[in-house]
Amino acid sequence: MSADAPQSDSPIEVEEEADVEHFHWRVSKNLTRRIDQYLVDRIGYLSRAGVQRVIADGLVKVNGRVVKASYHPREGDEIDMVAPPEPISELVPEPIPLDIVFEDDDFLALNKQANLMIHPARGVWTGTLVNGLVNYGKKWSQAGGNWRPGILHRLDRNTTGVMLVAKSEEAHWRLARQFENRTIQKTYVAVCHGVPELLSDVIDRPIGQDRYIREKQAVRKIENGGKAAITKYEVVETFEHAEGITLIASEHPSDRKLPKPPQRFSLVRMWPKTGRTHQLRVHMASIGHPMVGDLMYGGRTFRHGNFEFARQALHAEQITFVHPISLSNMTPKAPLPDDVTQLLSILRGQDV
Repeated sequence: MSADAPQSDSPIEVEEEADVEHFHWRVSKNLTRRIDQYLVDRIGYLSRAGVQRVIADGLVKVNGRVVKASYHPREGDEIDMVAPPEPISELVPEPIPLDIVFEDDDFLALNKQANLMIHPARGVWTGTLVNGLVNYGKKWSQAGGNWRPGILHRLDRNTTGVMLVAKSEEAHWRLARQFENRTIQKTYVAVCHGVPELLSDVIDRPIGQDRYIREKQAVRKIENGGKAAITKYEVVETFEHAEGITLIASEHPSDRKLPKPPQRFSLVRMWPKTGRTHQLRVHMASIGHPMVGDLMYGGRTFRHGNFEFARQALHAEQITFVHPISLSNMTPKAPLPDDVTQLLSILRGQDV
């Protein structure tokens, strides 16, 4: 890393928390300028007032410590900054397929496919769900900002399943309030390595950013930056390790340090009570049962003949909430994607 050169981290896939950019610099000499002036020169899309707000929020650290805007950087200082993403001026409509499971004048529910980011962020301005929504129609709530019209919540890039998108402003804030009050119940299913000792339990372990790898999350104590995270799970079905299955570990150096997952497999249904980044993936890995294909958290790529499953086997099955206008109870559901269906067929011995 060259002195004073900004270093942007790999994209972070998030479920419920706001998107941010992470920056890091190493100062090559003592400076006469204040740190807010130093950062304005490096983050071109933030004004000095914007930088000062980020500093006031404690999102700028020097050598691991929060500093004030008046601090003068010194030679050897390691500066870390968390900032809002660069705004975009225009959303490009794209004919991205949308699997809509329910739609009325107020919102729609869709079944999100794998390998699809929710909205533009971190230099990726096209190929997202939002680009597809803009192409599909123009009536979307702007309550979440012009660059993510209608978006109420998010799923990881490679997590499939049901999502809600608001059309009207009223529907947006009414649904958002339900998310905030945690009265919306989300149900997920996942194929995991091994079989949990307890076939039904509640995982209550706080989650925060991994100490070493920014794109990862980890179980962290509250006093070390973790936030409360609760997941209820139930094992639905168990499978033996059938012949002809090959499990392939990640080639990333940090991933190779993770323990080998157990033999056998299980289909697990989960109900998150909170919405932390990567919560379900981190929680299942924390009890020794990472999701199949989730290389980041200790899972393995699943291969059987010509079939390969190389993403986290996680699907948002259904979501229960109150209609924002009619106030009727609703539970739109999203059928399993074909790759998860085939994975289960192989584990059941129906496709060998």
